[in-house]
Amino acid sequence: MPFAQIHILEGRTEEQKKAVIEKVSQALVEATGAPIDNVRVWITEVPKENWGIAGVSAKELGR
Repeated sequence: MPFAQIHILEGRTEEQKKAVIEKVSQALVEATGAPIDNVRVWITEVPKENWGIAGVSAKELGR
């Protein structure tokens, strides 16, 4: 069973997350030959203050 875990900064719309799930699922089907029913995608949204870039939080960087 292919399983993809995606970590993204908070703030994406429901439609954007739906698109990520659909496209990642299709990519796994194409790459592995697994049936779509066996594919799992887990999106973890990370608060901007908990995501560091070059020693500074994404929130501080205005991301």
